[in-house]
Amino acid sequence: MFLSLPSPQMPGSSGTTQSMKKTIGHRGVETTTGETTYKKTTSSALKGAIQLGIAHTVGSLSQKAERDVLMQDFVVVESIFFPSEGSNLTPAHHYSDFRFKTYAPIAFRYFRELFGIRPDDYLYSLCNEPLIELSNPGASGSLFYVSSDDEFIIKTVQHKEAEFLQKLLPGYFMNINQNKRTLLPKFYGLYCVQAGGKNIRICVMNNLLPRIVPMHIKYDLKGSTYKRRASPKEREKAVPTHKDLDFIQDLPDGLLLEADNYNALCKTIQRDCLLLQSFKIMDYSLLMGIHNMDQASRERERAGGNSGDSGGSEGAVTPDQRRPQAQKSLYCTAMESIQGEARGKGALDSEDHMGGIPSRNSKGERLLIYIGIIDILQSYRFIKKLEHSWKALVHDGDTVSVHRPGFYADRFQQFMCNTVFRKIPRKYAYCMCVFLNVLKKIKWGLIDHFHIYFLHLQPDLVPRTPPLVDNLADCEANLSTSSLGSTGVPSASPPLR
Repeated sequence: MFLSLPSPQMPGSSGTTQSMKKTIGHRGVETTTGETTYKKTTSSALKGAIQLGIAHTVGSLSQKAERDVLMQDFVVVESIFFPSEGSNLTPAHHYSDFRFKTYAPIAFRYFRELFGIRPDDYLYSLCNEPLIELSNPGASGSLFYVSSDDEFIIKTVQHKEAEFLQKLLPGYFMNINQNKRTLLPKFYGLYCVQAGGKNIRICVMNNLLPRIVPMHIKYDLKGSTYKRRASPKEREKAVPTHKDLDFIQDLPDGLLLEADNYNALCKTIQRDCLLLQSFKIMDYSLLMGIHNMDQASRERERAGGNSGDSGGSEGAVTPDQRRPQAQKSLYCTAMESIQGEARGKGALDSEDHMGGIPSRNSKGERLLIYIGIIDILQSYRFIKKLEHSWKALVHDGDTVSVHRPGFYADRFQQFMCNTVFRKIPRKYAYCMCVFLNVLKKIKWGLIDHFHIYFLHLQPDLVPRTPPLVDNLADCEANLSTSSLGSTGVPSASPPLR
């Protein structure tokens, strides 16, 4: 056991009778200490219980022989009692007594193996260092923790969500066996802490937005427009999470991706939506974080090279703070989620891209996109049908977020692949190739003329455009067949627009 835990109090001890404020669902804040609570259990106590429980269950699981997953494995629940004074199976601790439950341990062990997560790495990530509470947990009333090495997210889930995940496991098992490339959450464990007469259910998932990469803007997108705008209170946050109407306003031209990445992304979204529809799941979102590489460069320049300033955001970790030689989970970066493991694409797989999907905005700025589908544990139950019917009475039913799964999936795909993400036009890519080549060859006295020319040049105005080429050398070879003469001066300039 390699835990070094603080000693806050669990329910039933002094300090837990203090009144709560700012309650959202089961999440609250203690008036006296300002510490976050969940079902009246302090966050620090909950983190300690989680680490003790996971350390025990993963350790005991390693003693069981490897075997195929059976259908009965999906409904198994193991339970262990942690008295504060300790027992022959559990260590002594500074918390009140609690019980720790592990759901489908054999099945989740298989899931972790599929994604290349070794038991010792799983334990090290979750139990060796204190868990970090995320300060912007959103309006769901859940608590979110991230492991110190940035690998895993731990989220509290409601009873219905945990129950639905249990029912989902056999289908989830079949899906990830067939295709590990998915934007769906990757579930690594489902647990329950019973303390103070309350059940606190948690699930361990992959971390979509690495803290090592500062996100300049975030979006939670559903493809719905009814009340889908970030609230004034949300906008006050350092990095607010914007919504669909905000995206349409901020990025009316969408995010431009290379053809291969665009096609792979849309195919992945289509496949994931088909699976979600088959399970009658709706109300999910695409969580997207955008790192602007050009903006990050400007921020570093403005910082003037101050020691310790790497242009990151508050709470970001630097590479030397991360565990050396840690094994990274497979298929968990944004690029791997749509294309699989690294395919030797040179610069796209370099350290500079940190697993993000390269993109550009309409200004031509270089972006890295980090995405994943979240909140998939909402089925179209009776209460959701009532919610849609009520909203449809007061607003256009096709624009509200709650909708029948088939319609929701189709609208989600259309919005993502037509509005949010767009393919870079082939002619536009060729024009940029010609432009860069001309700047290399022409005399500096003509640069201003060509800058104005290409700035206003529309793709449809390029006469006799040869096919798109893959590199600058091929681009140079084809220049003679384009509208540019051997001197680099266009023979007949089209009208400027």
